[in-house]
Amino acid sequence: MTEQHAHQFERGTDGPKVIVVGVDGSESSLRAAAYAAGLARRQRALLALVYVQPVVTAGVALGAPVAETTDEIAEELIAYLREATERVKGIFDLRWEFHTFRGDPYGGLVKAADELKADAVVVGASEQAGHRIVGSVAVRLVKAGRWPVTVVP
Repeated sequence: MTEQHAHQFERGTDGPKVIVVGVDGSESSLRAAAYAAGLARRQRALLALVYVQPVVTAGVALGAPVAETTDEIAEELIAYLREATERVKGIFDLRWEFHTFRGDPYGGLVKAADELKADAVVVGASEQAGHRIVGSVAVRLVKAGRWPVTVVP
């Protein structure tokens, strides 16, 4: 047996250990979460679902209850994820955690990926027309070049 054949590929051991996916309740982010969940299940990786709560600035000045709204979104996302997990319990084995970070979506996901030691990041494609000009969170993450980034349409 030659030396190059001494080491055989072991299926399921060389993939990512932590997959971060950005969720905000949009259809695109939920599709990204579903894709990332399938990837995490197949790779036996931890799925870290991350909701980035926007920094409250102008809303506070106007007296708007922005923080309460973003907390409600986070709570709704957790409830939705728990329900979805219950539906597939016993069918799919999936380890997942839910995290919230504060800031802009790009900065929050970067911080999350760094702190959680992500091996991969999954995000939904932007549904906002202005991002075609300025650049979406997904494009900025790809340009950062720090993790493999999957953009789910």
